[in-house]
Amino acid sequence: MANNVLLNSIDHQNIKVITEHSATYGDNVWYAPTFPSEFKSVQAYYPIFFNKDPNTGKFFSIALFGFQDQENLFLQDKKWQAAYIPLTVARLPFLIGVQKNHELGEEKQQRMLHIDLDNPRVNQQQGEALFMPHGGNTPFLDRAADMLEIIHHGLVDNAAFIEQLVNLQLLESFTLDITLNDNSQYQMLGFYTINEEKLSELNDETLGQLHQQGYLQAIYMMIASHANVRTLMNKKNAQLGL
Repeated sequence: MANNVLLNSIDHQNIKVITEHSATYGDNVWYAPTFPSEFKSVQAYYPIFFNKDPNTGKFFSIALFGFQDQENLFLQDKKWQAAYIPLTVARLPFLIGVQKNHELGEEKQQRMLHIDLDNPRVNQQQGEALFMPHGGNTPFLDRAADMLEIIHHGLVDNAAFIEQLVNLQLLESFTLDITLNDNSQYQMLGFYTINEEKLSELNDETLGQLHQQGYLQAIYMMIASHANVRTLMNKKNAQLGL
């Protein structure tokens, strides 16, 4: 259970955050949300697909790290073995919370930096400090705040991106069947990708609109990222010693 609180330099002056990556710190996730403005960095290392929230029925973009729950093939020796870590993972244990204020009789919402005090990275003995000895944020905390702003705007844009794809009927479900060198098999269900046949049928006006929005590049980045399924297979075979 998360224990999210508004971060402040008085109550949390001595808090530190461990920056190593391992299952101990909750990094054994097999995928994480991502968004179009991050696709260029993500597609260099991870396959990008869509998943659907079973509660809301809404789609979201994900970067894939493994073939089953709690499997992250990029974790090794307390390090993340890729030059880029998706921001929704890298931001932990920080998150954005909303604080309601009343100004001139109107209720307004303000985004505020929060921290999960129960996250295993949070302690008072080791890691990166959040505040300077005499007040003020450390560069580490400023980077975390910047990261959260990028995520916020990225997820808003991602919702608009996916709405476009749904309206154009460009999403299709698929089944990914994986056979490893020891003949073990994995079947991944519930993921979605771009229907390339319908993409090729779009008229010039629609393609132009997608290009102006930056979404056409995101679509092709996503398609290109699928080659990284082979990267995941190679990592899994290496773990098996095959």
